[in-house]
Amino acid sequence: MTTAPQQIDLATALEQLPHWSPADESRPAIFRSLKFADFNAAFGFMARVAIEAEKRDHHPEWFNVYNRVDITLTTHDASGVTQRDLQLAAFIDAAAKEIAQ
Repeated sequence: MTTAPQQIDLATALEQLPHWSPADESRPAIFRSLKFADFNAAFGFMARVAIEAEKRDHHPEWFNVYNRVDITLTTHDASGVTQRDLQLAAFIDAAAKEIAQ
C-alpha cells in the first residue's frame, strides 16, 4: 500500500517559490503564468517540462495560447501542494530561465 505524499501549507510552499502564486481555485494549488518570445519557444518549454514530468510521474495542469503558458501544480492524491509540486516548480523555473535567455 502506497501512502499519499504529505501536504505542505500553501503559504509555506510559496515562500520557496517567488514566481508562483496561489491558484485561483477552491483547492490548494500553485500557479505561474509565463510568456515567451513566440509559440515555438513556448512549445519547446512545454516539451522540456513534459519530459521531466513524465520521469517524475507528476504532471502539470497547463494551458497554452501562442507565447503564454499557464501552469497549475497540485498533488491530487494528497489534495494539495506537496514536495513533488515544489520540486517540479523549481525545475519549471530553471527551464523557463534558460529558454528566456
